[in-house]
Amino acid sequence: MSRRMLGVLCLGLMLCACATGVVAESDTAQTHPAVEKPATVTAEQWGSDPLPIPEERKHEPKFITIHHAGADWKAGSDPYEKIRNLQAWGKKSVEDGGKDWPDLPYHFLISPDGRVFEGRPVVYEPETNTNYGVRSHIGVQLWGNFETQRISPQQVASAVRLVAWLSQEYGVGDDLIRGHRDMAEGTSCPGMDLYRYLEDGQFLGWVNQIRAGETPVIDLGPALEDGPTERIPLPE
Repeated sequence: MSRRMLGVLCLGLMLCACATGVVAESDTAQTHPAVEKPATVTAEQWGSDPLPIPEERKHEPKFITIHHAGADWKAGSDPYEKIRNLQAWGKKSVEDGGKDWPDLPYHFLISPDGRVFEGRPVVYEPETNTNYGVRSHIGVQLWGNFETQRISPQQVASAVRLVAWLSQEYGVGDDLIRGHRDMAEGTSCPGMDLYRYLEDGQFLGWVNQIRAGETPVIDLGPALEDGPTERIPLPE
């Protein structure tokens, strides 16, 4: 075989290998589709009225921190009213019983029925009542007190899908998805009935299933022996 023919044959084999690689890459992409952003109630839709946030409070998100409200969710409560009241209270001065916050302390808030509300824009760092550096944290709060109430399956499912999307969108590794108590001392947040799923790895397992294009079966199991037994009521 001449050198010319040998060169043509080698080139053909290389092109074939490249084409096979492209197909394999494409197959992999199809196996792991991008996670779509969950449906949300936008800040405009719920009537957000923030104050300006200083430019120096912009940050690059690297962590996802999960919170609970720490107050029992009462039957008949309206999440639209809840979120507007939280924003209005935070905006008040400390002298008037508020926090001097320009906007909601969290970036996303999840109602017991699974509705996801957009809070503070993610480009700005959140707020906290505890002692930890909030810069680079995305704050996700679930309404309710999970020291005294059992979390709803709808809330967990929405939190899993939201965290799967956020972690994909901002490149947050599994080891940087944590509960509030993992970041700050002296708090039980996000409450024992939610933290249990972070602690035993189930929450991250469900997140990874979403990112793999699967639909996780979210079974919350029985109540903890020393934990709350009553499920959080759903909004009417």
